[in-house]
Amino acid sequence: MATKIRLQRHGKKGKPFYYIIVADARAPRDGRFIERLGSYNPNTNPATIDINFEKSLDWVTKGAQPTDTCRAILSYKGVMYKKHLQGGVLKGALTQEQVETKFQEWLDHKDGKITSKKTDLVSAKDEARKAALLAEAAKKEAKAAAIVAKNTPLVEEVVEETSEETSAEAAEPAE
Repeated sequence: MATKIRLQRHGKKGKPFYYIIVADARAPRDGRFIERLGSYNPNTNPATIDINFEKSLDWVTKGAQPTDTCRAILSYKGVMYKKHLQGGVLKGALTQEQVETKFQEWLDHKDGKITSKKTDLVSAKDEARKAALLAEAAKKEAKAAAIVAKNTPLVEEVVEETSEETSAEAAEPAE
């Protein structure tokens, strides 16, 4: 029986949420499956992947073929790299201790990249918020200046009219 590791779609229209499953290749996409390995949520940034590493590694070593998207997800989480390293142990090129150290180094490097991406996203969001506040403050000041400019000529005209009237009255008694 040919087994595949693939995605099973859930969620509403426009907001997909996927289960990562092992299923018979002949089963429908959202139909019967053998085992659920985890979940994948592409709606978050970065995408949220929750996977049972040991079960996934077991199924991949048994010969389950992942689809292209699942292969990318498994590679991202390190399942495919661990399988590759285990192949080196079977061939005698590596020892189990070497495999564990190499895999741990890879995991640390990967976690650093993910953490830096998250901090970059947070800082970019904060900078965008600050820029929006500055733009809003500038727009508010421009509106206030426009209102003051609009109201000041009216005050000056009234002052000019009253000064003209007083000068006319002052000129009349002098005659």
